[in-house]
Amino acid sequence: MTGRVDAVCVSGADLLPLPDRKPNRSGIAKRPVAGRVAVGELGLDGDVQVNRRYHGGDGQQVYAYAQEDADFWIAELGRELAPGMFGENLRTTGLDLTGAVLGERWRVGTALLEVTAPRIPCANFARFWDEPRLVKRFTAHGAPGAYLRVLETGDIGAGDPVEVVGRPDHGVTIDLTFRAWTTEKHRLPETAAALDVLPRRNRATVAARIEARAVGA
Repeated sequence: MTGRVDAVCVSGADLLPLPDRKPNRSGIAKRPVAGRVAVGELGLDGDVQVNRRYHGGDGQQVYAYAQEDADFWIAELGRELAPGMFGENLRTTGLDLTGAVLGERWRVGTALLEVTAPRIPCANFARFWDEPRLVKRFTAHGAPGAYLRVLETGDIGAGDPVEVVGRPDHGVTIDLTFRAWTTEKHRLPETAAALDVLPRRNRATVAARIEARAVGA
C-alpha cells in the first residue's frame, strides 16, 4: 500500500498563546515548510513540542493526519483546514490512517516510521480552531490520525511516497485503540496484543487498565 505526503509541517516559533494555562503556549499551530525536513530521534527538525508531559517523546515524535479525514471536517464546519491545522507534521493522501494497524511501518522519504497510537484531542485543539465543542465532536466522529515512532532517521519532503513496508497481523487498529481509550472502554482488552507498540508514556497506564478489566470480568 502506498500513499503520499502532501505537506510537511512544523511549529517553529509560531506557538499558540495560552495566557491562562501552564505552560502558557502550545506547539499545535503548525505550518507547511518548503524543501526537505530532517527527521531525527526526537521528531522533525524545527518542530516545537512545548508540553512534553503529553507530547513528543518515544512513539510520539511525528503525527500524521489524512486529507481524506480533513475533508470531512472541511465539509462539516464549512471552513478551510490547511495542512498543519490538526497539529499534524504530515498531511497524507491515499492511506487509511483510521484503519492503520499499530506497529505497521512506513518508509517515508529516507526515514522509517512506525504507527504507535491515535491522537486524543485536547482543549488546546479546540482553542486553536476556536470551536468550543470540538473535542466532543472530534471524539464522536473518530478519525484521530496516527502518532509515529522514528525507527530510522532521515529526511522527508512534500510529494514523497508513503510505503507501508510491514504490518503486524494482530489487527489492533488506530480506530479500535481510539474507541477503547475514549467511548468504548470495555474494548480495552482487545488492544492488549499491541501494548508493546504504544508510546512509552502510555504503556503502564493502559496495561493497568486492561488488567483491571480482566480482574473485574
